[in-house]
Amino acid sequence: MRRTALLLLALCAMPAFAADPALPAPREQAALHALATAPSEAELRATIEKLIGFGTRHTMSDTTSDTRGIGAARRWVKTRFEAISRECGGCIEVVTPSQSFSGKRVPQPTEVMDVVAIKRGKGDPKRVIVMTGHLDSRVTDVMNATSDAPGANDDASGVAALIEAARLLSKGDNQATLVFAALSGEEQGLYGGKVLADYATAQGWQVEADLNNDIVGNSHGQNGVSDNTTVRVFSEGTKSNETDKQANFRRYHGGEVDSPSRNIARYMERLANDYMPDLHVMMVYRTDRFGRGGDQVSFLEAGYPAVRVTEAHEDYTRQHQDLRTENGVHYGDTIDGVDFRYLARVTALNTIAMASLSRAPAPPTGVAIDGAVSSDTTVQWKKQPDAAGYIVHWRDTTAPQWQHSRLVGATDKTVLKDVVIDDWFFGVSAVSADGYQSPVVFPGDAGSFERSPPATPAK
Repeated sequence: MRRTALLLLALCAMPAFAADPALPAPREQAALHALATAPSEAELRATIEKLIGFGTRHTMSDTTSDTRGIGAARRWVKTRFEAISRECGGCIEVVTPSQSFSGKRVPQPTEVMDVVAIKRGKGDPKRVIVMTGHLDSRVTDVMNATSDAPGANDDASGVAALIEAARLLSKGDNQATLVFAALSGEEQGLYGGKVLADYATAQGWQVEADLNNDIVGNSHGQNGVSDNTTVRVFSEGTKSNETDKQANFRRYHGGEVDSPSRNIARYMERLANDYMPDLHVMMVYRTDRFGRGGDQVSFLEAGYPAVRVTEAHEDYTRQHQDLRTENGVHYGDTIDGVDFRYLARVTALNTIAMASLSRAPAPPTGVAIDGAVSSDTTVQWKKQPDAAGYIVHWRDTTAPQWQHSRLVGATDKTVLKDVVIDDWFFGVSAVSADGYQSPVVFPGDAGSFERSPPATPAK
């Protein structure tokens, strides 16, 4: 009864967004509605057909041929990005960072090269939103670098999505920098993600989010389920590089489900609800699928927020398989396993997320709460130079999404009367003058979007 009364008090105290026209408020964006229907199935198909045409894109395949292997595929992606740049008057820079690796799946030192398109932000170019997919493919034997490995869905679908997102977003404005990266070396050990994360660190990028798209084009599960309306977004719960001190504080005060990566997932779900009623974002509280991984892991290990975007129902007969037919079952990752309407919807989700993140202010820093032994909660933060106002959020500690919000204007502190600190989780987002909103930031190190150096391994 007491909890119900407190909730009613909180709701009565909370003004509607439109109550005070002087306060900047989130608003519906016509530009995001337009982007939500903009991806072209024909463009996506043309990209996947071209990538399949290289035979195999195995990381250790031929790099000198003009028609076959990972080298030819990388060069084609580079020319595609360059063509998009020409169409926008040179708005995109294309770079190819690389490193040499050897390991369990790379017996001889091998160059792993990424192809990266960069569209600099007009307002805050060091703040960076990244979209990734991996260019390399494989068959059953991960060391087989010669057999045909079409990799239509894993992961030409992700590369096609990021190229299409680059094409669409090259025509618009962005305050933060947009990066579209086709990575190599994923199947051999997530090496391409490390190459790009290291490059981001060397460039001094403040990576706000990496949206890693891996296996995003199939809508028919091996279990017979067909679903072209759901996409999964995986996000880690606690930061990969959390220190022991930070972990002790978080275990006591909360934050297990409020890493910046998880609040990126919530952000994407909210955008889908607002702009894509035909696509449901299924938030999964894991870094990746059980016992498996993707290139977002390298970003997380480097201290950057990252999520994995992937289809809702996988068909494992089409993943990591030699091309063959057994007992009437077709094995292999071929183009007939790609649902292009579904892929276009997933591409649209990424496109509106990148647009919204890059046009919104940077997430608030220094978010903190106070209110022990009090019936009120004080929330404070540091102002961002590009923010016109702020929104304070709170929710039940067991709720998956933010439930309550209050506009507080261009201040750095507010008191939530009759909202008891013990009973809720809190966060703060920034809003621009034209109504774009940042992700919500949970208080303390557990929720901060600011990069901290990777934790030092125990000796």
